[in-house]
Amino acid sequence: MNPIKSYVNQFHPIIWVLLTGTVLSRAAFFMTMPFLAIYLSRNMDMHPLLIGLTVGASPLVATAGGFVGGHLSDRYGRKPVLLFSLLSMSLVFFGFSMADHPIWFIILNALNGLSNSFFEPTSQALMADLTKKEERMKAYSLRYTAINIGAAAGPLAGAYLASISAASTFVLTGTIYLIYMLSLTFLMRKFKMEGTGEIKSNITFRDAFSIVKRDSALRFLILAIILVNIGYSQLQSTLPLHLEAHLEDGIYIFSILLSINAVMVVFLQMPVSSIAERFKPMQMMVTGALIMSLGLMGFGFADGWMMCIVSVAFLTLGEILIFPANSVLIDRLAPEHLRGIYFGAGQFRKIGNFAGPVLGGFLFNEAGGPFMLWLVAGIALTSIFFFSIGSRSFLEVKGQSV
Repeated sequence: MNPIKSYVNQFHPIIWVLLTGTVLSRAAFFMTMPFLAIYLSRNMDMHPLLIGLTVGASPLVATAGGFVGGHLSDRYGRKPVLLFSLLSMSLVFFGFSMADHPIWFIILNALNGLSNSFFEPTSQALMADLTKKEERMKAYSLRYTAINIGAAAGPLAGAYLASISAASTFVLTGTIYLIYMLSLTFLMRKFKMEGTGEIKSNITFRDAFSIVKRDSALRFLILAIILVNIGYSQLQSTLPLHLEAHLEDGIYIFSILLSINAVMVVFLQMPVSSIAERFKPMQMMVTGALIMSLGLMGFGFADGWMMCIVSVAFLTLGEILIFPANSVLIDRLAPEHLRGIYFGAGQFRKIGNFAGPVLGGFLFNEAGGPFMLWLVAGIALTSIFFFSIGSRSFLEVKGQSV
């Protein structure tokens, strides 16, 4: 059999539909959201702390939204939750194009976070539903690669379109999400999801919350990822402000760094994942946290192109190790009938995506960019302690390490 055809047949057609849609939608997303802080600074004349609050509104709402969305997907099926969330994200970006007051950006970005928090755990749970257990690390790595293929092209296209019309990038993003929703509706009808694709649970929301609350391994994993995300969230919040303040052509450098970040993930994710399969996911996450922290520290010392490139290379390698392994760990912790709930609970990690921009914006304004980056790097590094506790907790309950 043709090796390419064999590789394609390894996964359910809906997996490839989700991956293709991820490339297009994330390209559109990265045309707009990484530049939101700059857009608000230039067009709304907002204080850095308020900009941080606006950027952080999305992950703040997503912390609770992911759990609710995951529960709904377990209870009523993946399809309606996926389609509703894509339609909602489309309307949000059309709203961005018409917003003319800071409060609208806060509200719309909060709705964006809610919609995205419904989509993310549901799509990951669906991928697990339709994939053999031994193939899930590969599937999650492909998903992360797809995200970054879109992210590789998005920032440069966004920088170009923003110079013509900033509002046009919001309209284009909303249109792409709408097309994704319509295409997924049609293709889900064509490739009917029977059996595993439409698992439904009758468990109540209260019971599901109680089960998750008692899972100490999950709690420590989420806490560790929150600390990692406090550091990683600076990439799209305060880092562009830091580079604009400290380097000539800082915004242009920032757009190049985002593309380097994405291209590295595209070309390195699968090779690194193949190597990572020889090790335990927790080992990969601890190593990734250490490397990512070094990258954040490097940006604090950066005084030119070269140090910025080295720093983003370290940060990227850290995320390659951490984020797909995080999905694998949640999948291993989750009972099959509660997979959506567990992936939804994993969205509590976005507390870090909220706290990071707010803390970063405050520190940037009060103490300057370098100190801010060094401090958040130290915070991200402390995640190693909680990863270790979570691993021991899993060992005690399951009798095996992760």
